[in-house]
Formats: sequence, C-alpha cells, structure tokens
Amino acid sequence: MEIILKEDIIGLGYKNDIVNVKSGYGRNYLIPQGKGVIASPMAKKILAENLKQQAHKLAALKAEAEKNAAAIKDVALTIAAKVSATGQLYGSVGANQVAEELKKLGHEIDRKIITMKEAKMVGDFVALVHFHKEVVVEVPVKVVAENAPVEEKKEEAPVEAAPVAEETEAPVAE
Repeated sequence: MEIILKEDIIGLGYKNDIVNVKSGYGRNYLIPQGKGVIASPMAKKILAENLKQQAHKLAALKAEAEKNAAAIKDVALTIAAKVSATGQLYGSVGANQVAEELKKLGHEIDRKIITMKEAKMVGDFVALVHFHKEVVVEVPVKVVAENAPVEEKKEEAPVEAAPVAEETEAPVAE
C-alpha cells in the first residue's frame, strides 16, 4: 500500500515522501492518526503541485537544519551512568539522555529526531540527529561509570585537604 506521509516518521520516511507500507499499518495507524494519506493518482498530482509551490519554503527549512547541524557538529557527549562491577549499566542510555545532555550544553533538540542504539555497556557510541532528510549529524557519545571516577576523587581530595585544614586551624586555636 502506498502512503503519502504528512509528517516525518523516523525509520519510515519524511513529510511528503511516498512510501510502501503494509496495509494494516497504513489503514490502522498512519491514516487514522493523520500521519499519512493513501497515494492515489490525484493525491500524487496534488502533492507534486504543492511541492512546486513550497520549494522556497523547503529550501529555507533545509538551510535552518544545516545551521542547527553546524552548531552541534563538533559536540562530543560524556554521559555518566550507574554501572555494575562487570561494566553492565543499570538500565540503559538512549535518545532521552542524549537530548538532556545537549540541552545542558545549550542545544534545544527534540528527542524524537535522535536515534541511537541503546547503550547497555560502558563505551563509545554514536547518536544520529536527523534535522532534515538530507541533514543528519553524528554525535559521539561516551558512556562512563558514574561511581568509579567519583570514588577516586573522594579518596585523593581528603588526603590533600586534611593537612592544610589542620595547619590553618591549629594557630587559630592557640
């Protein structure tokens, strides 16, 4: 069954694309949800005419997507997560966490345009940000153990800070 998409659906297609889907998916989900219409010959003609008229708008959308992509092109994320002794995460790191980290860096990006194979181990991963059907940015994501570096810092800090604190307090107490 051919469907004309009315909005972007990651993994299926982008707005105004004509895609082939199984009949049940088209009739029971895409059409009732307003995400697509049946691609009849008349609907295809209307789509072609609309695309001609909206060519400048589409070019502006692509230019904005390229600007947003350039802003996060060099961003590399490090996400700390709770980890077991074997390096296995408690839970997983996915698109939600990537979107939150990008928001902390000042990049407001919807989690729905981010695709990433969920990270269930410590290591390096790649998240794809789909700004436009022709503009996709790869963001490297490093998943690290939350508790390992924190424990090392806690052990080192008191050893260095304790003698300094005692020396400064001793003269005041006398």
